[in-house]
Amino acid sequence: MAVKNERITILATSEFKAFLHGQASDEGISVSELIRVRCMKPATTSNDEELLKALVEQVNISTSKARSALNKGLRDANKVLKELKANRSKS
Repeated sequence: MAVKNERITILATSEFKAFLHGQASDEGISVSELIRVRCMKPATTSNDEELLKALVEQVNISTSKARSALNKGLRDANKVLKELKANRSKS
């Protein structure tokens, strides 16, 4: 790893500074390391995005199953109606 000898100064609100310190503390690293890690990390999807994709996939599967069940129910109902009409005509 290259020697870190360049300084970058940014202006931030006290809330953002506290957020950075909190995130760094949660991960057990310095604020500088937190920023390096997060900025140098390859662009990947977050856990939330992965979870959302999985949920959307489940919704699509469930919707397809529900649509099939409704179509079957409509076919069955139409069949019963035809039978009732046919029996009524015979009477």
